[in-house]
Amino acid sequence: MGILSWIIFGLIAGAIAKFIMPGKDPGGIILTIVIGVVGGLLGGWLGAKFGGTGITGFNLMSFVWAVIGSLILLIIYRLVFNKSRA
Repeated sequence: MGILSWIIFGLIAGAIAKFIMPGKDPGGIILTIVIGVVGGLLGGWLGAKFGGTGITGFNLMSFVWAVIGSLILLIIYRLVFNKSRA
């Protein structure tokens, strides 16, 4: 996939992750895109390690792995951010 496809895919995955785990996070849409794109890469790596395929394009399993990766990154981000505010 091209970089524009990854950004769009990441935006959607990040938005879904934010919808699943709502709350106050600084950064807005830019942070959502970054978490989604990096989460998609993390999800692809996890999918390749545990599921066998990883992210192979625009399909359902790639989307599921991208959302899982985005959720993991969002949880880590919130843990780090909350500790730094305390």
